[in-house]
Amino acid sequence: MEDEPFSRNLIAHALVSEGWIVVPCESVAQAVEALTDGEPNALVCDLDMGPGPTGVDLCQWVAEVKPWIAIVVLTAHTSPLLAVASLGGLPPDVVYLVKSTVSSPAELSAAIDAAITGRYPKGSTLVQPGMIELSAEQAEVLRLVAQAYSNAAIAEQRGTSLRAAEAMVQRVFAALGIEQAREANARVKAAKLWDSGRIIIR
Repeated sequence: MEDEPFSRNLIAHALVSEGWIVVPCESVAQAVEALTDGEPNALVCDLDMGPGPTGVDLCQWVAEVKPWIAIVVLTAHTSPLLAVASLGGLPPDVVYLVKSTVSSPAELSAAIDAAITGRYPKGSTLVQPGMIELSAEQAEVLRLVAQAYSNAAIAEQRGTSLRAAEAMVQRVFAALGIEQAREANARVKAAKLWDSGRIIIR
């Protein structure tokens, strides 16, 4: 399941080339319908699906209703907290892949096969050189900055004062190593780092 058409088609073609039968879906509703009508061995999904239900919601549904289906999350972020704001979190047996670390269709295919057979180190993300560690609070603030929230909007979203929100944003910039001389440029750089796949939650 992938909401971005180019990525969805690219992943589908890659898996078909590896011998998989693929049913591409662009939304959680489509995926639930496909999972209900068929008997798939595995689900490959992104987390951020735009407005509405997220990939986390779908993973939780599969784990509860169809627990025999292997789940592979393929996303740009090293932590689900950076992709979507979810209270429930991912099921513990999900195989989590970061798109930037997958180098070939064969590698994705092998991860799916290993998830089905239980031979994959589930729930883990490989920490590589160049990764940036943030706290869960900092990650949430960074997610809001990347979604173009102002400091006032961040304060409202988190239920804090404007001054507290400004301080949190500045701490996030410092943790990212971003010079704060120009606020707008700092926000652009922060948003790019949020989407880079280099952020991990400590």
